[in-house]
Amino acid sequence: MRRTVRSMATALALGFAVYFAARAVWWTVQPTAPWLMVAAIAIYLGAVLTVVLVEQAANVRMPFWAAILALIAALFVPPLVSISLEPAVRTAPFATWYIGAIGVLGVVCVVRRRPVFGWAILALLIVSASAYLGVGEAFTFGLVGSITWMVLAQLLVFFWGRAVRDTERLADIQQAVSAWHATQLVRQRERRLRAQLALEVAGPVLGRTVATQGRLTPEERLEARLAEGRLRDELRGASLLNDAVREAIQDARRRGVVVTVFDEGGLDGVDEARRAEIRDELAAVLAEVRSERVIIRAGRDDVVAVTVVGRAAGAHDEDGVDLWHEIPRMPGS
Repeated sequence: MRRTVRSMATALALGFAVYFAARAVWWTVQPTAPWLMVAAIAIYLGAVLTVVLVEQAANVRMPFWAAILALIAALFVPPLVSISLEPAVRTAPFATWYIGAIGVLGVVCVVRRRPVFGWAILALLIVSASAYLGVGEAFTFGLVGSITWMVLAQLLVFFWGRAVRDTERLADIQQAVSAWHATQLVRQRERRLRAQLALEVAGPVLGRTVATQGRLTPEERLEARLAEGRLRDELRGASLLNDAVREAIQDARRRGVVVTVFDEGGLDGVDEARRAEIRDELAAVLAEVRSERVIIRAGRDDVVAVTVVGRAAGAHDEDGVDLWHEIPRMPGS
């Protein structure tokens, strides 16, 4: 869409440039200094083609030097045209071509994001035309049209810029909504998986408890505690778990170890390959643990992803810590 609008604007600018150049060479009265008229036409065509086409594909904003060239053309073209003609014929249709032509230069500068130069060009045009034609004649022979074009061009650029910004803001909002929706879908899927897991783990135990009216054997009570612990693990530290970690935790609990899992976002920002390595290392550590109580914590730390602490039963000081193992976020750190 933007490319189409730019192409249309370019075609319009070139069309007006050719029109005014054609008016300039359609002499009904021979200029007293034709070479000055030809020079004015050449300067104008060179300037307008430059400001319209230079670096257009790369950037809408024209280069600074091109804006300077347009300003120079606006400074020299009106005097050259007026000096090449007798005062009596300066209001002829072919003699006032530069009013519309310089107006086009100013409009192009505004459209190509050089508004200061565009309005400076219009100011030079007003001064030159008023000096050589008189204020009233200048406005009669096209100055009002050039001013109107400039105002309309400035308004169009302003509202076009606002429309582009609003469109970009809307696109950002749509992306945010899409991301939020995707996050909600993931969370819903996770909740379904957790509910399914809870039924798989706790369902048989609950069914047995109801069937026996709470009279469970020691083995069944152990299975109930293991099921409860596994559910807590899934709720508190799902990102730390894989089949190997779950099995290692279950084996540790069967040996009488009290295992507590806390996930506080320690694996956030870690790629999936490294997460798999962290889980495998955690499973290996748990398989060898001999402490009576083990705390697995994944805290928000720039270096350490997971910390495993083993403590003796009833210990409350540092002497009671018999296991301290840190798994870094990145290997070798």
